[in-house]
Amino acid sequence: MKKLIIIAAVIASASTMTACVSTHTSGSVYRPYQTQNEMSVRLAVVESVREVTIDGGRSGVGTLTGAALGGLAGSSVGGGRGSTATGIVGAVVGGIIGNNVESNANTRRGVEITVRLDNGEMKAITQDADETFRPGERVRLLSDRRTTRVTH
Repeated sequence: MKKLIIIAAVIASASTMTACVSTHTSGSVYRPYQTQNEMSVRLAVVESVREVTIDGGRSGVGTLTGAALGGLAGSSVGGGRGSTATGIVGAVVGGIIGNNVESNANTRRGVEITVRLDNGEMKAITQDADETFRPGERVRLLSDRRTTRVTH
């Protein structure tokens, strides 16, 4: 039993390490290709703010890592045909655990910020919930060809 607990902990930690490659959609995080590029700035007023969940998706790395570790761990239990059967079960269970760990690691809180531009046009931008916005606040929309972010 102690061996199975250790195996489960190894699967969970390995899947977490492989799943931590998530993309941030924060208004404060810039990728290298976004630096030293001109962005247009528009002023707006926040109309509403809604909490959302940003799902980074699954790459399959968590599932594969969990299945591999689970299969190895399971095959070390028992002998002969028993180790083959426990290896298969370990791979399936490890894959499920790895998939869930990766999914949880790639899901984060976000906000959908609806703003009214000075020209009256309405826009909604979704980004990480790392900054607080309130209706009535004056904000800046920073935009390039691909991305728009809301900042104070």
